[in-house]
Amino acid sequence: MGQHQMANPVGTVDVAIIGAGPAGLTAAYLLGKAGYSVTVIEKDPRYVGGISRTVEHEGFRFDIGGHRFFSRSKEVVDLWNEILPDDFIERPRMSRIYYEGKFYSYPLRAFEALWNLGVLRSALCMASFAKARLMPAKSVKSFEDWTVNAFGWKLYSIFFKTYTEKVWGMPCDEMSADWAAQRIKGLSLWGAVVDGLKRSLGLNKRPNDGMAVKTLLESFRYPRLGPGMMWEAARDHVVAHGNHVLMDHKLKQLAFNDVTQQWTMTATDSEGAQVAIKAAHVISSAPMRELASRLHPLPTALPEAANLKYRDFLTVALMIRSPDLFPDNWIYIHDSKVKVGRVQNFRSWSPEMVPDPDLACVGLEYFCFEGDGLWSASDDELVALATKEMAQLGLCAAEQVVGGTVVRQEKAYPVYDEDYAANVEVLRQEIEARYPMLHCVGRNGMHRYNNQDHAMMTAMLTVRNIEAGARVYDIWAVNEDAEYHESGNEGERAALASVRGVPERLKAA
Repeated sequence: MGQHQMANPVGTVDVAIIGAGPAGLTAAYLLGKAGYSVTVIEKDPRYVGGISRTVEHEGFRFDIGGHRFFSRSKEVVDLWNEILPDDFIERPRMSRIYYEGKFYSYPLRAFEALWNLGVLRSALCMASFAKARLMPAKSVKSFEDWTVNAFGWKLYSIFFKTYTEKVWGMPCDEMSADWAAQRIKGLSLWGAVVDGLKRSLGLNKRPNDGMAVKTLLESFRYPRLGPGMMWEAARDHVVAHGNHVLMDHKLKQLAFNDVTQQWTMTATDSEGAQVAIKAAHVISSAPMRELASRLHPLPTALPEAANLKYRDFLTVALMIRSPDLFPDNWIYIHDSKVKVGRVQNFRSWSPEMVPDPDLACVGLEYFCFEGDGLWSASDDELVALATKEMAQLGLCAAEQVVGGTVVRQEKAYPVYDEDYAANVEVLRQEIEARYPMLHCVGRNGMHRYNNQDHAMMTAMLTVRNIEAGARVYDIWAVNEDAEYHESGNEGERAALASVRGVPERLKAA
């Protein structure tokens, strides 16, 4: 696009970006490399990375939610390596499910699961699965409908229902079937059983070289100081390109001038000071509900946007007097007697995240709604709850806990209720028709439960559209048919147009 003016954080730039998460910073980095002037606003006063940030407390580092760095997109892997060339470590993947006092390997190991469940319960699982296959429900509208059809009622009730309802705070029969279709479609019961049987018997080896066949991801790369390290490096590159990342700045208004064909983005800091940034293009990773309420003039789809819902999240990090507690990256808690949904072991992500060799550091993840009892509880109350539940689960004794802290994350998960898809589509169509130079990207920006690499893909394709001066790629096709259970080899697919549901290039108008 030729020469572009140097960025002025409060003047006129080529592209203004809302949010310094993976999508926003990917776009800012690539635009800066291409010579565009960019200003990014981020409401967090300290951390970039959004839900992929890493929080530090007294030398301990906490990953907000757990972020494996794995993608089958060569472009994404290459970009990770370009931004953070020297700080990846290879980590083993280990996750288990806790159910009724027993641990189940995840992915399942056939003999272990049969032994833990017992003969009678295992038989009931197989019988209910057979019934679901022979007599599936004709009308599939909810998460419950879809999952029971796929696995049978018994397996659904053991391995899906309790955990899913903890995560979303709503009954499974009120959740859209889209959630199951997007996140667990690639998981075949028979495939899991056969794979687990091979693992149990030690048969998952190639016949000639003795190497394990990669059916599901067994290891992954990870920044040695947590995922925030990646996005802090991306921010530094953005700044090195002469552009700006304004921390502690929240979107106040986004106004479009039909005459000048230019945006004015107004943002305020925590003290009320206001800045105005003019730009030809705006890239937004802000929640769609929030974006719609700040557009000027207000969109006609504002009622639909207002009905979009979000699930919030908090991590209680505990420092525990023990060299280590368990080898898992995380454990899924399928137990309705405790509120915790998942327990992370930060040393298993990276030893460098835990500075004291005599202490273990774990993160208990609680899913909540902003303003509810969990979200509003004091840090001391939440640390006490987490300590009690660790003991209740048998993972440590309460007296071993020597410290703790709380990290809250609002709007961590876009909710897939029965109306979400229609509401998103109405708002999307209006934005595309009225504001072709406003681009929604990322998880909350598109109200879609994207993985980190998918969020990056939406930004990468948006940059290509801006460079082309036209909508060359439909970013809404990213992750429409993605495999949630990571499989295959990292970076094995070469072109963006062939990766995990990433769309083909649109035909020229």
